[in-house]
Amino acid sequence: MLQVAQVFGTSGREMDVPFFPRENASRMADIIDLTFLADVRRFYKKLIDQRGLSYFLQKEGPRLFHIEPSKVELVLRTALRTRDPQLPRPHDKAIEHCRKEVRRDLIRRVANAMLQTGL
Repeated sequence: MLQVAQVFGTSGREMDVPFFPRENASRMADIIDLTFLADVRRFYKKLIDQRGLSYFLQKEGPRLFHIEPSKVELVLRTALRTRDPQLPRPHDKAIEHCRKEVRRDLIRRVANAMLQTGL
């Protein structure tokens, strides 16, 4: 049987999760900004309910169901603008995560719409 020192090095500490050297636990709060994510989701839901899926799609161009990046940015900018001024600006990775989440949901909705129309 392996001893703890052989598995976890000479410190003898037990760890319940693996350690990755690139992880920076002290910066984790900057990356995960749940208030900003909730704001983005709220504004996105309002826009999709009021304007529909076609608002987020390009009107012209060779591809029929192409997401317009400026509309995704509009959701993010609106959430940033309405944010409490006393809160710090969200980390760039938090903004990128929200952008990906909005795009992911739009892609899911576009795929559903394509299946319904038979494309």
